[in-house]
Amino acid sequence: MKFPRRSGILLHPTSLPGPAGIGDFGTEAYRFIDFLERSGNKLWQVLPLNPTGYGDSPFQCFSASAGNPLLISLETLVEQGVLSQEDLQPPPAFANHRVDYGAVLRYKVPILTKAAHIFLKGSVGNERLEFDHFCRANATWLDDFALFMASKNVHDGAPWTEWAADVAARKPGATHDWAARFAAEIEVVKYWQFAFFQQWQALRSYAHGHGILIIGDLPIYVAHDSADVWANRELFFLEPEGNPTKVAGVPPDYFSATGQLWGNPIYNWSLIKSSGYSWWIERFRAVLRLYDIVRIDHFRGFEAYWEVPASERTAMNGRWIKGPGAELFSRLQQELGELPIIAENLGVITAEVEQIRHQFGFPGMAILQFAFGNDPQGPSFRPHNYVQNLVAYTGTHDNDTTVGWWNSEGTIDSVRTPEDVVKEHVFARTYLGCADEPINWTMIRTVLASVANTAIIPLQDVLGLGTEARMNLPGTSRGNWRWRFRPDALSPELAKRLRELNEAYDR
Repeated sequence: MKFPRRSGILLHPTSLPGPAGIGDFGTEAYRFIDFLERSGNKLWQVLPLNPTGYGDSPFQCFSASAGNPLLISLETLVEQGVLSQEDLQPPPAFANHRVDYGAVLRYKVPILTKAAHIFLKGSVGNERLEFDHFCRANATWLDDFALFMASKNVHDGAPWTEWAADVAARKPGATHDWAARFAAEIEVVKYWQFAFFQQWQALRSYAHGHGILIIGDLPIYVAHDSADVWANRELFFLEPEGNPTKVAGVPPDYFSATGQLWGNPIYNWSLIKSSGYSWWIERFRAVLRLYDIVRIDHFRGFEAYWEVPASERTAMNGRWIKGPGAELFSRLQQELGELPIIAENLGVITAEVEQIRHQFGFPGMAILQFAFGNDPQGPSFRPHNYVQNLVAYTGTHDNDTTVGWWNSEGTIDSVRTPEDVVKEHVFARTYLGCADEPINWTMIRTVLASVANTAIIPLQDVLGLGTEARMNLPGTSRGNWRWRFRPDALSPELAKRLRELNEAYDR
């Protein structure tokens, strides 16, 4: 699909301001959409909105279909009459620039649980009909997810492979018995999903009313400790006890001498194919109900994926295995029509990967930060080599901010030496024509001026923030996904500056 010429901002909702210690779908989300409109942007890109698991990562979630209940706005529940203002306990003194996930959980979960009990006990008429309809319409994933989360809570958060053997293995009758024993807890989980989707769709409708489309993110893999794997064990390479025999990652490259070992279980593609790719069709159907455009993370894994024995400590001793290729996307297109997909084609990209992308017209990605160093893909990331059907970024959630990248002497997430950094800066200054303009605005201007039809800027770059505002450092499991912007950051002057650039470059 070829997208029209437009621009947008990358910002995960957890990074919004707000009183509950984490961004949510409340007032500040609506204000951000207003800012997008005033600044001439037409796209809002978010990371996966699913319930986070290990390391609070939106790329390691308990479900590929469910929503993260921490994004539910408590203030909206008050406005709806589910909660009263008195039900909102005074929040602790949360930092306004970082998310403390432990503190947020301790504060929000009891209030969300109370909201569920109030709703489930007192809802009547249309409210109850809407809830019941939601549960029926989403039963294919919601029933398994609700039982998974209730069972996980009973087992003190342990991975499903450490649960009682009967429910871990989903033995005949076990899931029915557990569902009956923990029916009340299951209903709470279902209410949270109802509230999440109700609030998200209201926010998305508001965005549409202001000319803003949502770009969402679909990771190719799902977490091992998830309802997806627990309820569909046959679709993955697992031991009889449920642990993976083969896991996902990427091989060593310029940015990592040992590769990246993600640990997600590998799909049994031959079995998935024999079912007509039904699991993937339903996954895409669900994600297209959430977003207008979908960025597929690690798109190259559909052509061939790096398979590593689960016993390995690094990703070095893996091998490339052919994936489903174009056949999967042909089936998706048959079932769902034209696919509004952005293909993340970073890393080791082959001609076969690009052939699939071109066959379906999926735009690829270019990262301006990578254009000036020794990255083998660097030449393709230089704007004079861009094509129109492309999504150009200054950086992504996995990069340092532009200011942090520019000020570094050698980044901690790559093999760049100080000498490499000096050469990179010399070339960048020549290429970008750096003058007195701050580097973040030079990079923003360059991306917006390019021929790429889609230009996306992380909000950290718009705000000119340094490494302290970085969202994620790949290969680490602590301290990520925590950044929030301050309530007064989105000034009228900032919106005006962005609008002038967007108008100058016909976006």
